[in-house]
Amino acid sequence: MRLLHVILPGLLVAATGVGAGDLATASIAGSLLGVSVLWAVIAGGAMKFFLTEGIGRWQLASQLSLLGGVKKYFGRAVGLCFLPYLLLWSFFVGAALISACGVTLNALLPLFTDPSTGKIVLGMFCSIGGLLMLKMGGFTLFEKVMGTCITAMFVTVVATAIVLWPSTTEVLSGAFIPRFEAIHWQHFNWIVALIGGVGGTVTMLCYGYWIREKGRTGTESIAICRIDLIVGYSATVLFGIAMVIIASHIEISGTGADLLVKLAQQLEDTLGVWGRWIFLIGAFGAVFSSLLGVWQAVPLIFCETWQLFIKSAATQNNVEATNSNAVKRLSQSQEYFYFQIALAVIPLLGLWVSFKNAQQFYALTGALFIPLMALALLILNNYKIKKAFSNGWISNIALCITLLFFAYLAAAKFMKL
Repeated sequence: MRLLHVILPGLLVAATGVGAGDLATASIAGSLLGVSVLWAVIAGGAMKFFLTEGIGRWQLASQLSLLGGVKKYFGRAVGLCFLPYLLLWSFFVGAALISACGVTLNALLPLFTDPSTGKIVLGMFCSIGGLLMLKMGGFTLFEKVMGTCITAMFVTVVATAIVLWPSTTEVLSGAFIPRFEAIHWQHFNWIVALIGGVGGTVTMLCYGYWIREKGRTGTESIAICRIDLIVGYSATVLFGIAMVIIASHIEISGTGADLLVKLAQQLEDTLGVWGRWIFLIGAFGAVFSSLLGVWQAVPLIFCETWQLFIKSAATQNNVEATNSNAVKRLSQSQEYFYFQIALAVIPLLGLWVSFKNAQQFYALTGALFIPLMALALLILNNYKIKKAFSNGWISNIALCITLLFFAYLAAAKFMKL
């Protein structure tokens, strides 16, 4: 139990960052390119680790949240730009997660003859059920349910990959030796998407709130945070590798959660009906844990943004942003209450829009966030905290690579508009 207490924040941020779109991207890349692209999963996980570690280290060393640091050193205008972006991102992410939960749960429990009706009804059930769970059980129940979902998604998907395991030499080669010459240029975009899809985007900010819940408020907690993030992102990478291995045995097509259902159907031909069920349980655990994580922590991001950048009295909140009672105050605020309800209800409109459209929109908005976060961490963690806790050369190189990669990814997405 002590170990779980230490690693839980890292597992939470890792699980929240695994959505249906990320699973679908790993599946398509695996189907097209096989295990030769496993290195891309590792590269993506490493980038997200350095970003999240930078968020945690900044918070513990400066006694300011990342948003508080942005306000103090970059000005109120940045937050005023971030707020509408957060609202858009929240809607499209919420719509995609609700739809994904509906599709995967309908595949597990085919209660409706029309899959579209099943997606709508069960998606609404997951969204409202998740909201009620958080309202009634608080953070304690949230931890327990997330732990169950994480266990389900990890054990079932990794077990499926082990059953379909190719040669160990082939896996190790694909994981540590990039081979660009064997990749057709038209498939290069899938490698880029695979790197970008590992882990989360805006959800990485949630880590700051979860370490506060665990009472981590000073620089003595930096080492613990690194341990839990290493465990969390290692689990994410292993999960992504498992998805690529599974898909490498199957030809698949489609997008989002529909693709996951098709993948499960083809697994039934290979592994039998139990193989299909086991995989679907893991897929549902992945998307529902992501939904719960977003429903619980994204309203905290909204509340802090609102209080820091909109409310006139917010200037007093910068110093208070990381003490042990900060999350409790935010979660008991009216802003949190109303935004959490809005997050669970308004994106239900997305159930009548194709998952593909919602996925495209939130992938686009998410791609904009990462390079800006990397740039902020390069500035804040090099020049605005004590030298003992500033970025080392490895962190600086990793953040620069992340900045350049995701800036390229964002530009490529905009050029397709």
